[in-house]
Amino acid sequence: MKILALETSTETASLAILSGDAVFSVSLQSPPLHSATALPALHRLLDEAGLRISDFDVIACGIGPGAFTGVRLACSLAQGLALAADLRIAPVCSLQALAQTQAAGRVYCAMDARMSEIYVAAYERTDAGWHEVIGPVCVTPDAAPLPSGADWQLAGTAFAAYPALAARAASHGKLAEQGHVPTAVGVAQLAGGVEWIDAARLAPLYVRDRVALTVAERLAAGGRA
Repeated sequence: MKILALETSTETASLAILSGDAVFSVSLQSPPLHSATALPALHRLLDEAGLRISDFDVIACGIGPGAFTGVRLACSLAQGLALAADLRIAPVCSLQALAQTQAAGRVYCAMDARMSEIYVAAYERTDAGWHEVIGPVCVTPDAAPLPSGADWQLAGTAFAAYPALAARAASHGKLAEQGHVPTAVGVAQLAGGVEWIDAARLAPLYVRDRVALTVAERLAAGGRA
């Protein structure tokens, strides 16, 4: 099976190709903006793999939650490529893709969502794939739901951004040594376990609708109007 995957929900975006046992991938740092670098990087990756868009079985897309513009970029790029090549899309939750990067059976994911909020989810690995223990939510760090038990791998950018969250979660597991952002390789690896959909049905998973603080909220936090 040949899978092209896109994951742009964080400041570290990535693209990946899975072709049989071969894996090709590239990471993109922001700045510069992913919107300016994604397509040129994709063309280079296709050349490296010796493939065309029409050679793929499916396009896998990290649909969020994550940065608003980043999630929109991955979805719009996946839609455009899929429509042009008459391919279906495998929509993958970016938090589950983060769990996939971990060599652990139970992963508690917490990503910095900015505006003093975090995205949280928890997953347990089973023979059938990942089981969702806590579904994706956007909450303040002190209101984050924690999983039961003490054998969880803690992964994500929120633990460094909010030390109090890391302290709360410490009794539930250990912090991952690496792999704190979802990757396109993880998205590609999960593509076989989700429903493939028509490109027109693809939609971002925002979890929250707000994309910026109000003037009053900025002022209350010491910012400028």
